[in-house]
Amino acid sequence: MSENQNIEPSTETVEHVKLTFFGRIRTYFLAGVLVTAPISITIYLTWTFLQFLDNKITPLIPAAYNPNTYLPFSMPGLGLIIAVVFFVLVGFVARNFLGRLFVRMYEYVLDHVPVINTLYGAIKQIFETVMASQSDAFKEVVMFEYPRKGLWVLGFVTGRTKGEVQTLTKSETVNVFLPTTPNPTSGFLLFVPKKDVTYMEMTVEEGIKMIVSGGIITPPTPADKAEANGRKKKLL
Repeated sequence: MSENQNIEPSTETVEHVKLTFFGRIRTYFLAGVLVTAPISITIYLTWTFLQFLDNKITPLIPAAYNPNTYLPFSMPGLGLIIAVVFFVLVGFVARNFLGRLFVRMYEYVLDHVPVINTLYGAIKQIFETVMASQSDAFKEVVMFEYPRKGLWVLGFVTGRTKGEVQTLTKSETVNVFLPTTPNPTSGFLLFVPKKDVTYMEMTVEEGIKMIVSGGIITPPTPADKAEANGRKKKLL
């Protein structure tokens, strides 16, 4: 065989090169999706929310006081700013004597309207409980066995069980909201014996991420967090 004769690569070598090439393309593609998808979805949802507020609130402003009337372009986020200012003003008025008097008047009227009084009372109590600064609702993540021994779930403590429910149980229980995956806004209310729940060190945000992702996103352990904080301190 002549030394100048070209030696053709084998079929196996060509296929290996092709697989390696397409494997790298696939890796780069997934990395690109991983980088761009979260920020793109976040921007899209934020923009959609701002547009929703602008479309609902901005038209309520008289044209003489609407900045969009004078500007050559519409001001994004104007609806959100107006909503924040509105709630601040309502809260300021409600804290005054006349505001408290007005609140007591309309609550008295609502309390005497069938069906509406029950609905209003329940919604008000939920908001007061969740938004109270001293409230323990949705501040602790717990793990317990459900729906049978050997199976474990994550839940959020909404408070200590009180009233008739607690008097009818033999041991001290806590109210636990058990969310569903991937929609954590729906779920079940369980009254779990306090001795049967294990309090987690993960934050509520980390627990929600784990539930929504179906377990794909796993929060770091306390040891991992301590190690990461130690490395940060060394770098500083």
